[in-house]
Amino acid sequence: MNSKFNPWPYAIILTFVIFISATAGLIVMAASHRGDLVSDNYYEQEIKYQTRIDSSDRARQLLARATAAYEPAARRILISLPKEQVGKPVSGDIQLYRPSAARLDCQFKLEPDSTGLQILDAATLPKGLWKIRVSWTVDGQDYYMEQKIVIGAKA
Repeated sequence: MNSKFNPWPYAIILTFVIFISATAGLIVMAASHRGDLVSDNYYEQEIKYQTRIDSSDRARQLLARATAAYEPAARRILISLPKEQVGKPVSGDIQLYRPSAARLDCQFKLEPDSTGLQILDAATLPKGLWKIRVSWTVDGQDYYMEQKIVIGAKA
């Protein structure tokens, strides 16, 4: 009797067993993962986002734009409102947003001086990318501006 061992039937069966096990494992993992893509108050958030878009468009339509700039020598952030809004009552807030670390985010009340300028001390802020988000209201109209700065960058 001349019988040789043939591994192919075992290899094919083993391949099917591995495939079925991996598929079952993937199904279990996907079923146990909570993947809410839409929040409970999605409609409310969409309205707020549309309001921000409208405020941003309104700010771009002004003759002069609001600006935010970082002065590395003085380690400060200068926020300037449009010249046409200087001297008018302004209310709003400034958010310093750190994309890489939400715990570093900070918020300030917008309180420009008589020239429409507000200075924020950046000496304690860690180096890196920051987004400055300024939202303000003048004459019942809302405005919004967002600008990126890099703290610690040389001018």
